[in-house]
This record gives sequence, structure tokens and C-alpha cells, in this order.
Amino acid sequence: MTSKILLRILAVAAAALAPLAAAAQVNSDSAPGPLQAAPLKYEAYVGLAYSRIRQVPVTYSGLIGGKVSLARDWGKYFQLLASGDYYKMGTGHSYLTNPGSPSIYSFLVGPGVRFPVYGRLGGVLFTELGLEHTGGESMTPNISFAGGFGGGLTYNLNRRFALQLTGDRVAASFSLPSNSPQVAYSTHRTWDARGTGGLVVHF
Repeated sequence: MTSKILLRILAVAAAALAPLAAAAQVNSDSAPGPLQAAPLKYEAYVGLAYSRIRQVPVTYSGLIGGKVSLARDWGKYFQLLASGDYYKMGTGHSYLTNPGSPSIYSFLVGPGVRFPVYGRLGGVLFTELGLEHTGGESMTPNISFAGGFGGGLTYNLNRRFALQLTGDRVAASFSLPSNSPQVAYSTHRTWDARGTGGLVVHF
């Protein structure tokens, strides 16, 4: 009698533990993992900028200003960028008695390629096309088509923020200051080297 009761208790216990044993044998790879964060497709940039000013003779060697840009990522490596910058503070050639009051602003768009370099360090290459304006020097015309190319390095602080240094060369064609119809508003192509450093925000 006692052995029959013991066998029944063992049978009930085995039946209760069977589902737990089966669950323990399920392949963990088939279990759903934690949800991954959605990819960030946009990035905004703001920083301090420097530009040469070869289109204006007998003035500062360069101007200091700022730059902002917005980029849309297409896949892992490609971007479409749009940027605007403004330069006004003169630097260099301080010995000139009358350097004038030149300024530059530009709006440029173009494709870019970004890629990993090592660890948190990444790189970016881009081309750009748009308009550039030279002000304060009575240039006629004072707006020119402009275009160029550049690249730089990015250091990722975390998923959303990064530090970035870039440089580019932008070509434009401007007339000399105080030009007149007698010289047919002849233009002169110049290449200005530019550099920027600032903060990138991904969102």
C-alpha cells in the first residue's frame, strides 16, 4: 500500500516538472532579443570656421566666421549635405593701413561619404556646389557660382554627439573691386582654402 502511494507521488511530481525540463531545452537563439534602437538618419553640425579671401586684393589674408550644416544619411556610408557659412572677422596682414571690410557667405550642397577609420574615429569626404557672396568691397557682380571638395575626421563621443574637423577648397569667379562696364565686369577665378571645427548632433 505504501509503495503504491509513493509511486503515485513520484508520477505526479514528474508530470509537474516535465514542462520545465522541456522549456529548459529550447534553443536560446530562437528567443526574441531586446529591441534595437532605431537608426539615426540625420546629423546637424555647428562650428567655428576660417576662409582665405583671395578674390579681394590688398586686404586680410583670411576671415573668421561660423558654419552650420545638415546631412541626411542614405545607407551606411552615403550622405546628402547642405551647408551655410558666414565670415566677417579679418585676420592676417595686420600691417595694412586700410584692409577694407570684406565679408563672405556661401550656401552649398552635395554628396558625401563617411566611413570608419579606427575605434571611435571616422572620416568624411564630400563635394559641394552652390553660391558664394563677397560683400563690403563694391564687387560687381558680388555673387558667383561656387564649388569644391573637402574631407575631415570625426570623433564619436557617443551615439548622438561627435566632434568634427574638416577642410575644403572652394572655387568661385568674382570681378575685381569697383569694377566697371569699361572692363566688361571681367571675372577672376580663385580657390579659397577653408577649415572648420565643431560639434555634430545625430538625430
